[in-house]
Amino acid sequence: MLSITNLQVFYDRAVEAVRDVSLDVGQGRIVALLGSNGAGKSTVLKSICGVLYPEDGEITGGAIRYDDAPIDRCPPHEIVRRGLVQVPEGRRLFDTLTVEENLRMGGYLRPAAAAAEALGDIYALFPAIEAHRHRVAGYLSGGQQQMVAIGRALMGEPRLLLLDEPSLGLAPQIIEEIFDVIRRLRDERGLTVLLVEQNARLALSVADYGYIMERGRVVLDDTPARLLANDDVKEFYLGVQAGGQRRSMREIKHYKRRKRWLS
Repeated sequence: MLSITNLQVFYDRAVEAVRDVSLDVGQGRIVALLGSNGAGKSTVLKSICGVLYPEDGEITGGAIRYDDAPIDRCPPHEIVRRGLVQVPEGRRLFDTLTVEENLRMGGYLRPAAAAAEALGDIYALFPAIEAHRHRVAGYLSGGQQQMVAIGRALMGEPRLLLLDEPSLGLAPQIIEEIFDVIRRLRDERGLTVLLVEQNARLALSVADYGYIMERGRVVLDDTPARLLANDDVKEFYLGVQAGGQRRSMREIKHYKRRKRWLS
């Protein structure tokens, strides 16, 4: 469905943010793209969606193909029309609009009857926001806002959903609810998901395949079971040393100096 080959991205024609990244997202699968802050994960998503230009970003090499057609030169609205929809980091709701107005914005291209039916589906997926449907979105909790942001994306009837850090800043119970919905969307609707996350254990708990990025490039990819069993992943992403002991956060802060995959 989605294939990225040797992607290279520069900001301001000077800073290389992504270098030779290649990955594949098969239809009906959840693929996790993992990495620490600044690894280049969000830049990969922006490249897919065609929204690098506000930050003077530019694809300088490689190719992005969706349904075997190139999309790396397509404008953002055309990419959305083809069924790729992103939920950006930080939610980015229309804060002065109500919950329902935000949701309807996601489905503005759909016929009224189809949009109304989709609204009912969103409220069934996220019962916690239905009671707030006429409330201004800016006054919702972080977890409720994330549910609205995902719902707004689903209103556009995506075939491929791009999620950027959906767990960021949320309580564990809310995170569990959101990731349960992500899993159900794949299992019950066949939705394809590219999931960007820093929380490796959480992302790999729902993913079918995973990639790990560092310093703008993919350094490791495998099935979730194999990644979770990898000594480097356990030490540098799960905080577990050989023998099963947990490392202190002070030690983890300096992990990059010793990563075997960066040597």
